[in-house]
Amino acid sequence: MYSNPGPSHGHDPVALITGTSSGFGLLTALTLARRGYRVFATMRDLERKNELVQQAEQAGIRERLHLLALDVTDEASVASAVQSAIKLAGRIDVLVNNAGFAVGGFVEEVSMETWRRQMETNFFGLIAVTKAVLPFMRAQRSGLIINVSSVSGLTGFPGYAPYAASKFAVEGFSESLRQEMLSYGVRVVLVEPGSFRTPIWGKGIAGIHSPEGSPYRARLEEVLRYSRRSAETAPDPQEVADLIARITAKRAPRLRYPVGKGSRVLMIGKALIPWKVLEGIISKSLRAMK
Repeated sequence: MYSNPGPSHGHDPVALITGTSSGFGLLTALTLARRGYRVFATMRDLERKNELVQQAEQAGIRERLHLLALDVTDEASVASAVQSAIKLAGRIDVLVNNAGFAVGGFVEEVSMETWRRQMETNFFGLIAVTKAVLPFMRAQRSGLIINVSSVSGLTGFPGYAPYAASKFAVEGFSESLRQEMLSYGVRVVLVEPGSFRTPIWGKGIAGIHSPEGSPYRARLEEVLRYSRRSAETAPDPQEVADLIARITAKRAPRLRYPVGKGSRVLMIGKALIPWKVLEGIISKSLRAMK
């Protein structure tokens, strides 16, 4: 059974989730709907709704899902989607900021346009959706904002600086926002997945290219081999959706929830192990994939 995250009695709790066409977003939408939530499942392109709709119909929860177009990089789209949810449901109890993608490559070889595109979606888009929802949660004096970060928001890895930078930014933003909203009854939480079997890494790896004659090519190949191996052995992403559902049932959730293979170990290791030692462990792990 679900636990109402603070709204008034007499209605089903309402969740708005970004990036629900695949991966964590799709699974979270289905999981919360099963738990009695009225879910506003948003995605940039509604033509990609088929998998979500099909799974919802099979689970008998299609009527609990409301599909909305929402491009996190377009403020008008964000405002329209949030207003539609408020008009239909009257409130938003849970916001799951999940939309994002991964850019890889060595810093020198990633174009500034690509850097900006990474930050525009993963960071500024997350802020835009949060800002659109905050006035309603503040007025309700209740709400839960779950920002899907990453293990890459805890420790940077070679070859993924743009993605790591965007997730580090989400981490700092969430820490500040949590403190700002405490007195209004709005809780802010970070979910920090390690590697899971979702499309984000397949797309991210496929998009990494090194120019002919690049001095980084051999090192980049090590990173790509490690990423592919991690993706092949990664756990089921349903684990993340289930964690998000459990967090919505908590009265006083903590700030950070690392989840997945190695994520907790990495968090503890970064706090306790000197950086030079951690750096050496990461480098050795990459070389071991040859």
